[in-house]
This record gives sequence, structure tokens and C-alpha cells, in this order.
Amino acid sequence: MKQIALTLLALIAATAAQARDDTVMLPLADVVQLGLDQGKLDGSVKFYLSGAATPRVSAKLGDDTSNKKTNGVGKDDATACNWAALSALIAFQSSAKQKGANAVVDLHSFYKKNPNKDPVNYECHAGNIMAGVALKGTYARIGK
Repeated sequence: MKQIALTLLALIAATAAQARDDTVMLPLADVVQLGLDQGKLDGSVKFYLSGAATPRVSAKLGDDTSNKKTNGVGKDDATACNWAALSALIAFQSSAKQKGANAVVDLHSFYKKNPNKDPVNYECHAGNIMAGVALKGTYARIGK
């Protein structure tokens, strides 16, 4: 019995030592296009990363964070990350509509509550079995 316990402990330690948490930066525009192509985003809510050109904001309607993870087994990092990011954008779109917003502005990565503002890319963390994206943004009404 003691040998089995030691073997299990060794396997757990080996797995933990091989754990992966790679930071991947990918373009948000690709995720938005994927969502539009798949019909998961309807285009009624626009997404603007921090530092990107944004139309005039007529009203700010509150901040929000969306933290999504997905199974990364059998997927390359970009595919898993884009899927997690799309899930976050779908959540933002749903909440924006409820608040009467037509945009999410100042959108930025917020993984483990660390802001990462990039005008083109979002941050994803890819591991051996999971990929995760955390985004924070402000709901807004923008001029056309």
C-alpha cells in the first residue's frame, strides 16, 4: 500500500512539473470575425481594445469582466485561445444588449487581475489541458 501511495505521489509531482502556462497574444479582430462568421456574434455590439481608435462615446454604462476557459486537449493554442476569447465576447454582447450599449470600449486583457492593454491583441494563457482568457471593458453607447 505504501508503494502505491509513493508511486501516485511521484506521478502527481511529475505532472505538476510538466504543467504549462504559456502566454499567447492573438489579434482580437480574428475572434470577432470568427464570431460573426459562425453567427455567435450578431454585429450589434462593437468591440474596441484599449488604445485602438474608437468612435465618440456618448454614454458609459459600467465596467465588466469576463473570464472564460476552454478545454485545450487536442487543439493548438490559437484555436483554444480564440474559442475562449469568443466565449468572453459572447458574454459581453449579451450584457451590453441588456444595458442598452452598442459597444464595449477600453477592452483589455485582465488575466489574474493584471491589466494588459494592447490596441490589437488579447492575452491568453494556454496550458496542457486548458486555455483561459480574461477581458475587462466598459459598456458604452457610441455614435455611428
